Amino acid sequence: MTSTSTGSSTGTGPVAPALRAKRRRSALRTAAFMSPWLIGFAVFFAYPLVSTVYFSFTKYDGFRPPVFNGLDNWTYVFTDYPLFWPAMRNTLWLVLVMVTCRVVFGLGVGLLITRIKTAAGVFRTLFYLPYLAPPVAATLAFVFLLNPGTGPVNTLLESVGLPAPGWFTDADWSKPALTALALWGVGDLMVIFMAALLDVPKEQYEAAELDGAGSWARFRHITLPNIAPIILFAVVTGVIQAMQYYTQPLVAGKVAAGVIGGSGQQFEPGYPDKSTLTLPQVVYNVGFQRFDYGTACVVALVLFALSMAFTALLMRRRGGLIGTGD
Repeated sequence: MTSTSTGSSTGTGPVAPALRAKRRRSALRTAAFMSPWLIGFAVFFAYPLVSTVYFSFTKYDGFRPPVFNGLDNWTYVFTDYPLFWPAMRNTLWLVLVMVTCRVVFGLGVGLLITRIKTAAGVFRTLFYLPYLAPPVAATLAFVFLLNPGTGPVNTLLESVGLPAPGWFTDADWSKPALTALALWGVGDLMVIFMAALLDVPKEQYEAAELDGAGSWARFRHITLPNIAPIILFAVVTGVIQAMQYYTQPLVAGKVAAGVIGGSGQQFEPGYPDKSTLTLPQVVYNVGFQRFDYGTACVVALVLFALSMAFTALLMRRRGGLIGTGD
């Protein structure tokens, strides 16, 4: 009798099914609230990723059923496909150089405008407006401005006795020209950095000045630690954008090569001498112009792996960046 009454008082028998039912209802309610995200994740990320991995091991042209061919596509991309390694080098160059220049330039412009006492709104508008220009129109304008024969930039350089580069017609200058185009449209980073800089507590600057800290010391030990998360955000998003860099180099290469045609015209990307070729262009060229979806899926997976690796590396280094002022 004693043991029975003790078990009844603790309620382990009758309460356990009710507790399990409550937890089940809570789990179903949570799943219902998460269902839009879960459906979107499954349809727009998980299924395409799994399909891309599957098609990378098949011979598939989009018309006939895919045929499994093992590692043939992977071997072809890494050993025999002539456009892959130039595109890889160009993409890594853009990630390392263009992203770095955009972050540094955007931070510099943000610092400059936050310190301007008069007409700050005018300068802010002038620096932000180029970002609103459509990518194709902006690229066309830059190609004509940097035209080696008739462009105003080279005309100005020659008038002051400086050498005039070939820009988009020279393999050594095409990527710096694309970087200049990216710096021209740095208004998005400028606005983000301005917001972060204006949010730095002024009391910290005043205390540092009382301690005799100079401009560089204040920037290093106060400004950088406070805006470090924003710098990390700018770098990560910049890397992702550089990995998806497609429109500007394609349009620049086409116009510089004199190819003005419709969407059905065949064009080997990368002019001049594969210097403007990027991995997204390779994916489009192989998959949608040559209808070799298996090879295109391999390049897409390499691009995905690179993006994940860069992002993971940057996120692992975020502690050192945020601790700059320590």
